[in-house]
Amino acid sequence: MTTTATPTEPKVSPPATNVSVSTASASSSSMWTTSRVTALVFTVIEVLLLIRFTGKLLGANADQGFVAAIYGITEPLVAPFRGIFTQPEGTQMFEIASLLSVIFFVLVAALIVAMVRAFTGKRTERGSTAV
Repeated sequence: MTTTATPTEPKVSPPATNVSVSTASASSSSMWTTSRVTALVFTVIEVLLLIRFTGKLLGANADQGFVAAIYGITEPLVAPFRGIFTQPEGTQMFEIASLLSVIFFVLVAALIVAMVRAFTGKRTERGSTAV
């Protein structure tokens, strides 16, 4: 009587890959996309306003094309802040309205991003309480 043993096959694990698989939900992904787009838009606005402020501070030639374009683009953003504080007579070297508009847009951007994250966050994160 001969008995033959069946050889056992070794368990083979799947090969490792360098691909990271995200398990994030679609709402989490849309939250980050919306937050990033909002931050990008407001960052562009803030940079344009800071270029305007720097140009005014350094006395840039408003007849030059680039400077005129920056002033033209940012004028509607700065106009609501004119007259809040009195501007010294004479040269407009230090434009307070530009700084106020930068501060305003930073705060608005932070508020919008916080609202997007609050409304699109995971339900378990908002509803969970530590015991």
